[in-house]
Parts: sequence; C-alpha cells; structure tokens
Amino acid sequence: MTSKPTTYLFLDESGDHSLDKIDPQYPLFVLGGALITKKEYQNAKLQWSQMKKSLFGSEEIIIHTADLTRNRNGFEEMKNGIFRDKVYGVLNATMKSLVYQALGCVIRKDEHLNRYGLAALDPYHLSLNILVERAYFAMGRIGQLQIIAESRDSTLDRMLEIAFLELKISGTSYLSAAEINKLEMELHIRNKKKDVAGLQMADLLVSPMGRFVLGKKMHSDWEVIKSKLYRYRGKLEGAGLVVLPK
Repeated sequence: MTSKPTTYLFLDESGDHSLDKIDPQYPLFVLGGALITKKEYQNAKLQWSQMKKSLFGSEEIIIHTADLTRNRNGFEEMKNGIFRDKVYGVLNATMKSLVYQALGCVIRKDEHLNRYGLAALDPYHLSLNILVERAYFAMGRIGQLQIIAESRDSTLDRMLEIAFLELKISGTSYLSAAEINKLEMELHIRNKKKDVAGLQMADLLVSPMGRFVLGKKMHSDWEVIKSKLYRYRGKLEGAGLVVLPK
C-alpha cells in the first residue's frame, strides 16, 4: 500500500487577531504560510542553513522580520546599508529559488467587525479555515497535511488548537469535514526560538501581504512572493491571496 505524500503548511501572522482593539495604522490581521512538500522541504532546510551561514557566519541565527528591521538579536550589522542591501538581496534570491506555494488570508478587521458585529468570527479562526481550504486545492485534494505554527502564548496556542479541532469536526464554508479529513491533518506548535526553516520562510511572507492590501509602497520581496502565490485558473486573488470581507 502506497503511503500518501506529506505536505507541510508553515504558518505565521502579522497584526493582532483581536477585534476589541483595532490599530488605525494597521487595521489588519494576516495569516500566511508556505506550503511545501516533505521532499522539497529537505532541500529547503539545507539551502536555508547554507544561506544563513554565508550571510551571518552561523546556521543557528533565526530569520525574523522584526529583528531584521530593528537591527537586533544578531542582526546589528544590518545598520550598515551595504550589508543590509546584500542581506535582502540574498533572502529574496533564496525565497525565489525554493520550491513552495505561498498562501495568505488578510482580514480587514474594521470592515469585518462593521459588517458582522457580534457575529464576526475570530480573524485567526477564519483565516485558518481559508488557508486549509486553499492548501486542500493546491495539493490536488490528496496527501497528508501537517500544519506547523509558531507558538505565541499558552492561551493563544490553546485557541489555535480549538480552532483546529473545530475545523476537523465542522469543515469550512466550502468543504465538508469529510473532505477536510481526507488530508489526515496534524497540527504542530513550535517555539519561535527553535530553528525551523519553514517558519522563518513564512515570517518573510506575511508583512508584505499586509503592506500590499494597505496600498503601501512595495519592496522587491513582493515580486518574489507574488510569483509564489497559489493560483487557480491563473488568478491569485481569491486563491493564493484572499482578502476579507469581499
């Protein structure tokens, strides 16, 4: 009996999922991820380690957007403009060369709350449903899906576990639980201090998605991300990148 191929969905987020407090400068919640086969991920891990060693002299350093932009936690040399340009150039080249599909769901929290009021779904829960749907289609409806998310805190981690269980029990708006469970999904929550290449890849995807939806000036990384977004019949809007409410 042939075992089903395994695919990983590494998740990260940008913005706060809470609907109680909405930042007018960033009224979004973004959940995004890198969908990559187990075979390709073995190649990606090796390439990721080599890339970090060549740039920073260490395979142990954790690529994290907040640290890159704030020149901290091992990225102090990023204050040097020449080095900074080199780092972003190599990161973009690496992200382009790896074989994966990008998925993203962006919730405009203010509009979401205005439209649905007390019935508004939690943005993380809603986004997770959307990304699992897209992963299901991108995988061709077959295979095993392992979801790897970054640990936040015990309360938020528990909320994610509950959302995942509800997804398996109830399905989504478009997919029944029976269809979803064909993927034999598993959820793994990993500490951000652990050197998980897939989570570092996902980290680089989410902030540019938010910037794009807000209409901000885009950087060169966006062209790389756009080329990796899952497409359905040639379109990425509503496929690899979903913006809600519609």
